[in-house]
Amino acid sequence: MQAGGNTPDLPPIPVAKDSPWPGGPMRIEVDASDIIRRIVRVRQTITVARSGPLILLAPQWLPGHHAPRGEIEKLAGLTFTADGQTLGWRRDPLNVHAFHLTVPAGAKAVVADFQYVAATDRDQGRIKIGSAVMNLQWDNLSLYPAGYAARQIPVQARITMPAGWTDATALRGTRSDSTTSYATTDYETLIDSPVFAGRFAMSHDLGQGVRLNIVADSAAELVATPDQVARHRRLVAETVALFGARPFDHYDFLLAISDEMGRIGLEHHRSSENAVGTGYFSRWENGPGDRNLLPHELVHSWNGKYRRPVGLATPDYATPMRGELLWVYEGQTQFWGYVLGARSGMYSKDQTLDALATIAAKLDIAQGRQWRPLADTVMDPIIAARRPKAWTDWQRSEDYYNEGLMLWLEVDALLRQGTGGKRGLDDFAHAFFAARDGDWTLSTYGRADIVAALGQVMPYDWEGFLTRRVDSVQPELPKAGLELGGYRLVYRDTPGAAVREREADSKLIDQSYGVGLTVKDDGFVSAVIWDSAAFRAGLRVGDRVVAVNATEYSRARFLDALRNGAEGGNGRRTEVIVRQGKAVRTIALDYSGGIRYPRLQKTGEGDGSLDRLLKPRL
Repeated sequence: MQAGGNTPDLPPIPVAKDSPWPGGPMRIEVDASDIIRRIVRVRQTITVARSGPLILLAPQWLPGHHAPRGEIEKLAGLTFTADGQTLGWRRDPLNVHAFHLTVPAGAKAVVADFQYVAATDRDQGRIKIGSAVMNLQWDNLSLYPAGYAARQIPVQARITMPAGWTDATALRGTRSDSTTSYATTDYETLIDSPVFAGRFAMSHDLGQGVRLNIVADSAAELVATPDQVARHRRLVAETVALFGARPFDHYDFLLAISDEMGRIGLEHHRSSENAVGTGYFSRWENGPGDRNLLPHELVHSWNGKYRRPVGLATPDYATPMRGELLWVYEGQTQFWGYVLGARSGMYSKDQTLDALATIAAKLDIAQGRQWRPLADTVMDPIIAARRPKAWTDWQRSEDYYNEGLMLWLEVDALLRQGTGGKRGLDDFAHAFFAARDGDWTLSTYGRADIVAALGQVMPYDWEGFLTRRVDSVQPELPKAGLELGGYRLVYRDTPGAAVREREADSKLIDQSYGVGLTVKDDGFVSAVIWDSAAFRAGLRVGDRVVAVNATEYSRARFLDALRNGAEGGNGRRTEVIVRQGKAVRTIALDYSGGIRYPRLQKTGEGDGSLDRLLKPRL
């Protein structure tokens, strides 16, 4: 058997076996001090037990990415030596992450020297190193021997930072000058323990063994009020109360507040990588911003890391991952992220309801629902690799996040309805994600386990429910989670808090729900809804609206035109002059529906099940 390709003169790449690597601990020495050129220099020593063929792999299938995302193109300057002798190597022609070499007789170790050449411009990939912050991921800074499970390969690592910088990670070690040496661990844990570092840094103890470690572009971005820190502390307390125990010995939020570093939200078992734009604390009152990120990533310690779909629990980073259950892994995590955000005060209740309204409306207008079921969207990280799409609502994207949220919102409402309010998804989570406090041993699950656990909370045809909601095409988004919860989706001519802030921050108008168009304040079209009025008129992503009704384009003029078109009635049309490449066209928008923004409207008296779901538990 083989996990990768081979040619007649190269040995096959072996499948990873769950037995100890016989060579002893690898040593990885990283010099990340060159922040000007953003070149990270690596020396790795791979101890070996025998001479002969050796295959070393760069990680390819990365946990949390749901696709083969290893940045092999950024590995450069690779050389191997043994006892001072340079060794030849060949890249596997069918698995470009694999390197074949031969260990000479008597050698006890192979030394690999290479550089990770981080992006210096956004067109090269996500920016991970800036003038004051950096994000180091061990999958970019190491190789590992093929044929062994990652958890069976011991490793010692150390990093040299720029002088005066502070590093944070779930790993524990000792600092000497600018170098941190981490305790010996296994390669799986190393890969799962990225490092954030910065010139300006702050750390807050959030209780329950959890710390909030912040690096930022400036010292001003670190300033948090006692109330803001208290809300993060309540987030941790509400999350532990929900699940009942902590599947970690400690947990480190790694938060970068930076306009230099590219944004990220990536889960790990004992930490998470979170990078947001500046203003996380200083613009707190403007709206919810990115405050849903930390609740989501914290929940992943339970759902996705401790309890993991069996298809994602692979032994190494060459074995392909199977994402059939991402509507649980990501979908239920998205659900709990919003719920815990509301319970802790990271979001207000009204902000949460506005966010749910926007999510439901976006999914409801997605014309791709006519042909592509939720189950197929779990393949999108591999199919599309998160590249931009021309017709996102028709092609669909990674809808297992938000449609998964709506699915689990419906499950909660069904449970509460069927048990007279006595049980809900809290009961499922408390039982299904139960852990021994402080124990972070992996536990896998499959679809049958989900069905059985739901049945323990309330007898019901859960398999039939999932078949309808997950596996089948549904042209209209099921909204039972909202409706049973005491709300209905409606449209108003003013945005809610979540949309208002997004429009202001992104400098755009989002009229996806009406004319079918999202347009930037400078006139550039960033989205067109399939089969909408904008679509039928011939607009497309990348066009630029230069005039509205014979007057130079502005945000206010465009909104006025939509508003006046509705008030004029009789199908009054809005004319726009559009630049499409080198062509300039006058396009008539056959639309009189006015301005439309999604909102949730209460349908009954008193608290419904959705109101009760969002209430704090502590």
